[in-house]
Amino acid sequence: MTGRSGLLELAPGMLLVLEGASWSVKALDPVTGTVELVDTEGQLRSCSAGRLLDLLRVPEEDLRPVQSPRLEDLEENEQERMRLRVAHALEADCGFRSGDRACPAPGEPRPEYDPGLTTRLGRFERKAAELRQLSGEEARLLGLQYVSARTLRRIADECRSDPAGLRGYGRQLRSRGSERELDERLVEAIEAVRAECQHRSRVSMRTKERMIHQYVREILGGAVSVPSYSTLRRIWLDWYGSSGGRQKYVRSASATEPAAPPVVALRPGQVVALDTQTVPVKLLDDVFSDPVTVSLTLALDVFTRSIVAFRLNVGSDTGVDVAMVLRDVMLPLPMRPGWGKEMAWPYPGVPGAVVADFAGYEPAGLPFFAPETLTTDHGSVYKNHHVVEVERLLGCNILPARAMRPTDKQAVERCFGTIRSLLFEQLLGYTGVDVADRGSDPEADAAITVNDMEHLIATWVVRVWQNRKLAEHAPPWAPDQRHSPNTLFTSAFARGGFALRMPTPDLFYRLLPAHHVTVRRKRGVKVHGLWYDGPVLDECGARQAPKRGRHAHRWRVNADPRDLREVFFEYDGVWHRLRWTGLPPEGEIPAFSDARAEDLLAETARRGIQPRDDSELLPLLLELLETHQPVSRWITQPGGKRQRSRSTRDERRTRSASQDRHKPRHAEPRQVATSSPDGRRAGKPRQVSDVVDAERARRRRALPAPADSAPARLGDAYRQRSMFALPSPDDEPDTPTPPPAP
Repeated sequence: MTGRSGLLELAPGMLLVLEGASWSVKALDPVTGTVELVDTEGQLRSCSAGRLLDLLRVPEEDLRPVQSPRLEDLEENEQERMRLRVAHALEADCGFRSGDRACPAPGEPRPEYDPGLTTRLGRFERKAAELRQLSGEEARLLGLQYVSARTLRRIADECRSDPAGLRGYGRQLRSRGSERELDERLVEAIEAVRAECQHRSRVSMRTKERMIHQYVREILGGAVSVPSYSTLRRIWLDWYGSSGGRQKYVRSASATEPAAPPVVALRPGQVVALDTQTVPVKLLDDVFSDPVTVSLTLALDVFTRSIVAFRLNVGSDTGVDVAMVLRDVMLPLPMRPGWGKEMAWPYPGVPGAVVADFAGYEPAGLPFFAPETLTTDHGSVYKNHHVVEVERLLGCNILPARAMRPTDKQAVERCFGTIRSLLFEQLLGYTGVDVADRGSDPEADAAITVNDMEHLIATWVVRVWQNRKLAEHAPPWAPDQRHSPNTLFTSAFARGGFALRMPTPDLFYRLLPAHHVTVRRKRGVKVHGLWYDGPVLDECGARQAPKRGRHAHRWRVNADPRDLREVFFEYDGVWHRLRWTGLPPEGEIPAFSDARAEDLLAETARRGIQPRDDSELLPLLLELLETHQPVSRWITQPGGKRQRSRSTRDERRTRSASQDRHKPRHAEPRQVATSSPDGRRAGKPRQVSDVVDAERARRRRALPAPADSAPARLGDAYRQRSMFALPSPDDEPDTPTPPPAP
């Protein structure tokens, strides 16, 4: 560690002083940045490199020099610029651009820089004047537009001590100084402004600087020295990163709980990233040749960046598609028609013949393995119960990406972008990444079918992607090497070997969705509203289902929702096929999915031929019984048979009388009043009082109803009788109008 650079070199066995105690470095993990320390008593302590730097205090006498700069530390354009700058300085120093009199270039030395005719100081002054006369663009690229003779002499002197001339290059290789220690009160002000900016609308860094000054003045009393704008901006970027995101996303990201540090992949299969995106190319379906939209599901190995499996699905993918992708990760890719030997299994260490014996076919040049950890986003297709059960069955760890953290799954996201730029943009029917960037009619330009696209992607993955040089990805043990996915997989062979594990043949059946049903001896089992039957059900129908708990007395049947012509039943370790009872005995019908089965049941329900349970038919049966067999006709009801006969006779006689009464040959009988309307019998004398009361009641009913009027005000009677009250104009008599003159 040096006072100039502030760098520290750690090695096992090095002694450190932490918080007044002596510790020695036991082990280093450069991948995770973890340091294991042990004290004099044998106590172990593990901490990160950042935490160690905070606690470490190394005396000046124990400081060690840093590594010297090398030419490889510069970019190619910077190396060329460095050579030109050093050549100018050496020409002013000795008259030769190479700095060696024994290797002169054609025309060297020039007369104005000839060591035999000029002095060294004069040459430096003449070179500075020459550089100032260069064009502005050329001088700016060299960085010598304002150079002086003294600076040129200093560069030449440094080139004598450093043959490569790197020190004379200037600031590009200057070591970064130690970070400035901030006052705790200033840190408090910055954190307070950060918390306030998360709730406000997005503001600029200038506004944040003014808010920091305001906080220091009002809360801290102005006793803290606030750095300049550039220093605050650098501190803000170092602590919180760039503020280029949208404000609502920044708030939601800060609200999430901090998760564990990202997983570093060290071997193939340790972390496999899954994602699904829409293919930006319009394709033709294989049945009607209509343009359709297809989704692409990728499985990418994070360590080798190998596309180990993919699936094309018309529309959106389902849980079964994701399960089949995981199955493809564990199986070698078979060779396809038209593929040459250059696409066969290329990896040394495991012969292709051995893999072919296990798989039963010739394998292509694509890695396969059992995934250990799966990283997915929060899409519903990756969170449903079927996919979770499949991952548990395969023994995979589920590691969902953190919300609003694109870095957790950036490898597969960048893979989609690379496929789009290298392959999809070259095809007809490309739709672009945005509707505004779309062509005039990409659906009319579609010329590739879905099957052809699947074959094209598989060929491109094996021939192009697996052999493409990765620009920024390298293994931890060789960060300066350049690899491709295939060479990374080969390097993993050499370091840790390869576990050749093939899944069992019945893995396909076990990855399908399970349905727990009851076996009916005469009908079979019911799945998705359809009945399936087979000879094996006759044997297991007499046995009790081995299930207990939630699915007690039920059998498990696995069905592929993409083809419901048959389901699969496991009995005594053997898988049996159960055919749909609706299939014709002779011949087959095309495959149909669960969506078509739902359409079939919906159409039968609309037409009224939907099969119903006895509990659903019970209300209809009760209505029929109420009409034709009521409870009153039961034998056990009061009255018995005699009461029922009497009711029947009365009902029949009433019906006959009504029919006879409406016959036209009989006249209507005359009615004879036997009683008065008030209930008295005919012929009984009436009392005089009753007659008077009846007459008075009739007259009262004949009188008109009194009009509703408002009650009189208080004092109206006194005003009418007062002799001092003046008459109102309305009460004065009208003057008669004289008749017109004749």
